[in-house]
Amino acid sequence: MAHVLLEDIVKAAGGETLYGDRPEFTGLSIDSRTIKDGELFVALRGERFDGHDFLDDALKAGAGALVDHPPAGTFAGKTIILVKDTLAALQDIARHLRMSGHATVVGVTGTNGKTTTKELLASVLGRRHRILKTEGNLNNHIGLPLCISRMKGDESVMVLEMGSNAEGDIALLCDIARPDYAVVTNVGPAHLEGFGSIETVRKTDLEILGHVKAASMNADDTFLMEGVKGFGGKVITYGMKNRADVHAEDVELGERGSRFVIRFPDGGRLPVNLRLSGRFNILNALAAASLADELGVDRGEIKGGLECFTGVPMRLEMKEIAGALVISDVYNANPASMEGAVGELMRLKRKRTIAVLGDMFELGGYSEEAHRELVGLLSRCGLDILIAVGPEMKRAGAGFRGACYRADDAASAGPILSEVLSEGDTVLIKGSRGMRMEKVLQAGGLPREEEKTNAL
Repeated sequence: MAHVLLEDIVKAAGGETLYGDRPEFTGLSIDSRTIKDGELFVALRGERFDGHDFLDDALKAGAGALVDHPPAGTFAGKTIILVKDTLAALQDIARHLRMSGHATVVGVTGTNGKTTTKELLASVLGRRHRILKTEGNLNNHIGLPLCISRMKGDESVMVLEMGSNAEGDIALLCDIARPDYAVVTNVGPAHLEGFGSIETVRKTDLEILGHVKAASMNADDTFLMEGVKGFGGKVITYGMKNRADVHAEDVELGERGSRFVIRFPDGGRLPVNLRLSGRFNILNALAAASLADELGVDRGEIKGGLECFTGVPMRLEMKEIAGALVISDVYNANPASMEGAVGELMRLKRKRTIAVLGDMFELGGYSEEAHRELVGLLSRCGLDILIAVGPEMKRAGAGFRGACYRADDAASAGPILSEVLSEGDTVLIKGSRGMRMEKVLQAGGLPREEEKTNAL
């Protein structure tokens, strides 16, 4: 069980114990609804909430609280710690815990593929090491320090996903986590409302280079590689198209997986049967393999870790519904990930192709052009049916050359898909997280999924 000492909290956060003397806590929590017995509640403030308003509820289960002003009441048997800024304190505590341990820290960043690469790397390293990894995609200035606070003290490796929405975000996360190694998956147009330009996206992702001694980089992303010039540490490259230290050869893409051989810098060859679909998942596997090889992991363990991983929920899941193949890639979307998913749709085409696509968010002034370019791609690919979901996609859908249906939201798109779906169709469902595209398959009229294994 994780434990965070009171003396470490006070030391790291510069806090003052108002009352109570519990010597340690089983972890940190920011949610009064899910806090567990023995945990310390961190009362964060946001634009639309104040954790201090939920202090009473949090302390019914929790063992104490970290606050920025003395509470009005008293809480018998609870420990209350006063700090100037609760968010800064959370981050300071995480930094202190990380520096107090002996784990090697790997930071994983990039526009697409971060979560899958993180999970693949954790699967490989976890065969020999005690690891700590970010859960889901809790990869921001709150989620990452909460992850670190779960340290048990016996970890030898931490694999931490690092996400960003604006310049400086990765530098902040690196200041907390102090990574030793980095993996940068790619750079693409995402969160442009915060970044303003793709150049700033790249600059932000590469902030991690100022903190690590070695970095694994996607050699197929030439725009990314142009930004690496001047890095004084070791660069390990991986790829499928361009020359790379670690690359894939003899690639066979299946409907529910892929086979390929990983070629390492020393000439070693490692055959892999990956249980994930898509060329981009081969790149994610190469990213994990390249960093694991740099860390001295046995090649057999690399193979075992890659081959046992079955995927991340809501990302490129293959489903059989009413005799149709449905590609459910509903977690999130940006122009680059849309293009990759559409490529998979066309590669896996059986008879007709149907795309149920929701709006892509956070693209700022590039949004209209991005949606229009995506619809242009769909027309050139020969897509048969587009179900455009949301205002941006509906507007762009007017330029689609095939049959186009329009829906205000994902739930409304479900009955449309049910009506047009036929046996032998291949369907892609994708959109930004806020579109909740999983509701397409939850809507009435669609039959239940027929279970099949993820195998080549």
